[in-house]
Amino acid sequence: MFLHELKPTQGSRSSRKRVGRGNASGSGTFSGRGCKGQNARSGGGVRIGFEGGQTSLFKRLPKLKGFTNRSRVEFQVLNVSDLAKFEGKTVSNIELYDAGLISKKDLPVKLLGDGDISVAVNVNVQKVSKTAQEKIEKAGGKIGA
Repeated sequence: MFLHELKPTQGSRSSRKRVGRGNASGSGTFSGRGCKGQNARSGGGVRIGFEGGQTSLFKRLPKLKGFTNRSRVEFQVLNVSDLAKFEGKTVSNIELYDAGLISKKDLPVKLLGDGDISVAVNVNVQKVSKTAQEKIEKAGGKIGA
């Protein structure tokens, strides 16, 4: 069997109905458009979304207001108190993800200064608040190590 020998199954294809070619054709007179009216006319019918004069759906729905900044960077937040389990280690996104403290490896992390830390930890994350930096350095750790 070759490509030029392929044919559709018998009866699976039929030629299109040619309407308006006389009454003997079975689709003469009104040609399947009913009797008069807007939809029987050439170019007749209503536009998409027209509801017969009723206020259309897109006008009834509330309009969105405001602005979405497409270049906004969404940070995953983490507190200093969460780093206590990494005593003496260097912590980056991968270690935080493995420990279950953040949900995505590839999103940037911001370290906030909530809570206390008493162990030395080297932190390598994308952003650190001033209070978090002070607490980590006070405990003997480093930022961006």
